[in-house]
Amino acid sequence: MPHDAAPAAPSARAHDEPPAHAADLGIVDALAQLSFLVQNALGKVAAELGLSVIQLRLLGVLRDREPGMRELARHLELDKSSITGLVDRAERRGLVRRTPAPHDGRAVQVSLTDEGRAAARALEADADRRIRALAADLTDEQCAALSLLASAVVSGNSAL
Repeated sequence: MPHDAAPAAPSARAHDEPPAHAADLGIVDALAQLSFLVQNALGKVAAELGLSVIQLRLLGVLRDREPGMRELARHLELDKSSITGLVDRAERRGLVRRTPAPHDGRAVQVSLTDEGRAAARALEADADRRIRALAADLTDEQCAALSLLASAVVSGNSAL
């Protein structure tokens, strides 16, 4: 293609036509660079609501569970003081609340408030849009394969 020719828009490519062959970066570089792309997308998602990426992760963890502080710290891989500060800040913003744990009156569980649930839905929708855009040049079959491979890596290494 001549240098002055504009590339075809991604939507102009037939969806079953594979993208141009990319050089294999190797597993380490490819996963690291993919991680950077995803983290950049998530950083933009969080910033639009005035949150940090760790606050975005907090809301993501709380979408479908009400963990205690220790469990939450384990999910987010934070120490006790860091998780306390993170939950304090989210609580001040009205995104989460602490309630006594039913099994231990000294422990607390953390859950989303209505405002936190709305923020989590907005974050999820924006993250979905941005991350799907990263794979826009892949075919449906490639997306399915990537999803399965990424799921296999996550399931073998996840603290969640």
